[in-house]
Amino acid sequence: MTTTTTTTITKPLAGGLENEGEKLEKIFQQWGEDIRPEIKDDLHDPSYQDEEGPPPKLEYVWRNIILMALLHLGALYGITLLPSCKVYTWIFVYVSYLVTGLSITAGAHRLWSHRTYKARLPLRLFLIIANTMAFQNDVYEWARDHRTHHKFSETHADPHDSRRGFFFSHVGWLLVRKHPAVKEKGGKLDMSDLQAEKLVMFQKRYYKPGLLLMCFILPTLVPWYFWGETFQHSFYVAALLRYALVLNATWLVNSAAHLYGYRPYDKNIGARENMLTSMGALGEGFHNYHHTFPYDYSASEYRWHINFTTFFIDCMAALGLAYDRKRVSKAAVLARIKRTGDGSCKSD
Repeated sequence: MTTTTTTTITKPLAGGLENEGEKLEKIFQQWGEDIRPEIKDDLHDPSYQDEEGPPPKLEYVWRNIILMALLHLGALYGITLLPSCKVYTWIFVYVSYLVTGLSITAGAHRLWSHRTYKARLPLRLFLIIANTMAFQNDVYEWARDHRTHHKFSETHADPHDSRRGFFFSHVGWLLVRKHPAVKEKGGKLDMSDLQAEKLVMFQKRYYKPGLLLMCFILPTLVPWYFWGETFQHSFYVAALLRYALVLNATWLVNSAAHLYGYRPYDKNIGARENMLTSMGALGEGFHNYHHTFPYDYSASEYRWHINFTTFFIDCMAALGLAYDRKRVSKAAVLARIKRTGDGSCKSD
């Protein structure tokens, strides 16, 4: 019989919530390090300040600009083909969207970037294969950039600094050279936990041929071969449109969820609660909560509410494939709302 566990940070409140706020904040930091000894570099560093001086010259990456333009043009054409697609192709696109989306949210994000839970080999294999299909950089690079984003959020060292506007934080950051501060700070992060994981490093080593096969070749061949879809529909809908949809849903977490919404947990940071983003990104829109408590496996106070990723992880836990899920206690959440929230809502 396999047992699953959920680790919850708890602290009895001897006094009022406001008086306990600073004490709990120290506990958060210590807990984040103690309960996840393999990772510390996803916790925000409030001491970091941007260096003064003129910004560096913007360098365009024309290869990325051209490829991204072609992808979205192909995806737009794919939309026109949707009415004439076979039913099985619609189902394939929907399932592929969920699978590749989960490989980012449950895999690259909550498992490998933040270590909010642990996964057994079958689940890790599923997530790493699906992540290759998602084509959003290999897990190692994705996690490095994401940890940098958390530690230096809304500074020059943030890869998709939302202060530079919606377009930059959504996709523009992929179309230009990284700010020197991103390279400097990202290069100093401790990534030894991922370097020690053979599956992650195997994906990194063979990522280019893997993504061509998983993201473009197989999604085109499967509908064409198994249910007689036209090659045109298979390529433009099942491959390009599906890929573009998952990309933009993920990017909304970096853009919309840092610019639009409430900040009930910490009004001093840029991340916000954005329900539309959560719907598209399978539960990643509770972003003010996530940046406040990056070690919570649910990335939300409300567990399954508009959060398919948490439902998936809990299902995997029920099967014995996920375990040691980290969770922040209600007392800790209430104390943080009281101390740093914007007053927009109250925790139930």
